[in-house]
Amino acid sequence: MVTGSDTKMTFNRKLRMGMVGGGPGAFIGEVHRKVARMDGKAEIIAGAFDIEPAKSKQMGKELLLDPNRVYENYKQMVQAELDLPEDERIDFVSVTTPNNWHFPIAKAFLEAGFHVICEKPMTMTLTEAKELKKIVESSGKVFALTHNYTGYPMVKQARYMVKTGVLGKVHKIFVEYPQDWLLKRIELDGQKQAEWRTDPKQAGAGGCLGDIATHAENLAHYITGLYIEKMCADLTTFAEGRKLDDDVNIIMHYENGAKGMLHSSQVLTGQENGLKIRVWGDKGGLEWFQEHPNYLNFYQQGKPVQIFRRGNDYLCEAAKRATRIPAGHPEAFLEAFANIYVNAMDTIRAHINGTKPTELELDFPTVDDGVVGMAFIETVIESDKSSQKWTKIKK
Repeated sequence: MVTGSDTKMTFNRKLRMGMVGGGPGAFIGEVHRKVARMDGKAEIIAGAFDIEPAKSKQMGKELLLDPNRVYENYKQMVQAELDLPEDERIDFVSVTTPNNWHFPIAKAFLEAGFHVICEKPMTMTLTEAKELKKIVESSGKVFALTHNYTGYPMVKQARYMVKTGVLGKVHKIFVEYPQDWLLKRIELDGQKQAEWRTDPKQAGAGGCLGDIATHAENLAHYITGLYIEKMCADLTTFAEGRKLDDDVNIIMHYENGAKGMLHSSQVLTGQENGLKIRVWGDKGGLEWFQEHPNYLNFYQQGKPVQIFRRGNDYLCEAAKRATRIPAGHPEAFLEAFANIYVNAMDTIRAHINGTKPTELELDFPTVDDGVVGMAFIETVIESDKSSQKWTKIKK
């Protein structure tokens, strides 16, 4: 079960959490608050929750926060927290805003000496991502990126099986993420989540690409450890008049010679959150489906299908660490998201204590994943526009 490393820590309090974004009506901000509190390791005490100061105050009131720790904007928050005694300041900030704010907010807090947990995609451009990596490295602070699907126990089991050679040499990767929630142009009806995700000024150059195709790419990389070498991509906007893509199709060549296909869409009728990955090697294959996350299928030639199930002692240590309840009880999205927080927060605790985090504690997406994600987005867009199509991944 998830325990962190409390037995070796001198740390005797919850981490003090701040948040930028996540105001009234926000989906992902509330998810962050729930999962950060799940294991009793953190307490939110401050925030700048909305671009409108009145809404930020409203959110602070709903969260029962000290009004003096609810700020009008992130710049005010940075300065006000720095002005507090060190033993009262936030330990880390969660950035849960639309994409266009990720870089300046993360930069400001890192340079002020705070740890950061940030939503994906990390930045608006690859140039920003590379700059942020330099800032993280020079600050010496912990930076976590919430590619939350890597937090599932059976995803960690899949990664372990690939890493230990159970599949042999990986030669084929299929990953897909179909949804249907943007089938209609609900952004025109005031749907808050749709408005910013379909606006290039807030979402960046990719619509479906930046929102969920990046999750699919990250999941494939996390499980296999492989990097894309080149790709042939096709972006489509099916909803007439929409400014960003809502459907993505990519053929990929990996550096080890493996071939892959990635498909994501937000306009496929009847699909909810069908993230699915299949990995095939010369000794075996794996299949995991996010809507049935507690099971991992393992295939071998001429043998019955094996089904690995969450919560059992035969699983790897990372999968067991990521598990909270016994086998047979459903455990899913919020718990997986919380696993990103647990590992990031345990690493922050180790940093504060001056101790070295364990390998299991360091198992969360970092700024390096954010750079890879932005290179992926920009290469997909370049490939889609190219007459040659096949495009080497940006570095």
